[in-house]
Amino acid sequence: MKNKLAHKWGAGMIALGLLLGGTLLPGGTGLAASVKAQADYSLVTLKLNGTVTPQQGIYREGRVWIPITFLKSVLGKPIVYSKAENTYTIGQGLRQTKLMVSEYGISLAVNGYYINEYEGRNFNNHLYVPFGLLSDYLGYRGDFNASSGRLNVMNRTLNPLTVMTETYAKETDGAAIKLDYPQISGLVSASAQQSINDTLKKAAMSFAADAGRAIAEKSEQDRPYEFDSNYVVTYNQDGVLSLVMSQYGYTGGAHGMTVRQAFTFSIKDGKRLLLGDLFGANPNYKKLLNEKIGKQLKADEGYFGGFNGLNTEKYFYLKDGRVVLFFQLYEYTPYAAGFPEFTFAFKELLPNGSSPFAGMK
Repeated sequence: MKNKLAHKWGAGMIALGLLLGGTLLPGGTGLAASVKAQADYSLVTLKLNGTVTPQQGIYREGRVWIPITFLKSVLGKPIVYSKAENTYTIGQGLRQTKLMVSEYGISLAVNGYYINEYEGRNFNNHLYVPFGLLSDYLGYRGDFNASSGRLNVMNRTLNPLTVMTETYAKETDGAAIKLDYPQISGLVSASAQQSINDTLKKAAMSFAADAGRAIAEKSEQDRPYEFDSNYVVTYNQDGVLSLVMSQYGYTGGAHGMTVRQAFTFSIKDGKRLLLGDLFGANPNYKKLLNEKIGKQLKADEGYFGGFNGLNTEKYFYLKDGRVVLFFQLYEYTPYAAGFPEFTFAFKELLPNGSSPFAGMK
């Protein structure tokens, strides 16, 4: 992740000070330009489990924005600022969040995984993140009342399991491999737990083997090779665990190449779930997805052509009430477009509001 972001932000990273107590960005820096108060800008009272807190959020552009001081003083997450990297690191462990500030904006990563659908914002020289980041990745849910201007933040009820990070690392002259991958513990079924862990480790070791073969063919004149991987959990409820993994390799040239993998499991039996396992109650789910995705792809100016329907049921991950399908880099769009993603609410794909998780708890 660090290497990939370095390609994106590069020399744009410039030192920036921080007053941790107020998360105040000093004026006059010209970085992540501050948004000043406007007519479409309203304050939001923030509550935690029903109790009003001294912190206030902002409602703007159809989103609730949370000051990172709320994460520090209310949720108890430590904040560490690195002047050298111009980053703010919030919290620890699996949900550790990093804000990377530059003249181009404020990018976000969770557990080392770049979150492309969200960004931080600088409102009146204070840092904010969208509540969607907390809801999708940090284990919280919210009840927002627009008329009263109040958001109640609550802990999500998660599956009874623990996700840990294992690391495979190897360094040789002119090449480095560092692969973080998930392993779980705490399941009632030892066989289900073993099956999930074996699948995830196999994905990491397969990438390690690919990296090893590339390094074996490297010449002394080549620039240093780099390989890394990271992941983020996107859903851990209702007897289902869903996560997405990024595998990056640089073997010379203008830029490296990233492959994305995603895994969704039933924790009851350890089965890796496909789209049909979740949405098969609608016999036309694949036709519906193909029509919706095809229409969106063809409307993209960068579309290469060639989409004739889904060729795999594995390229997806879950969020609360939604499924996100994706394609690989260069598959249908240019590298600069990133990974094409298509998000659909469960209710768009299932009849009569039925649940994709029936029988999985």
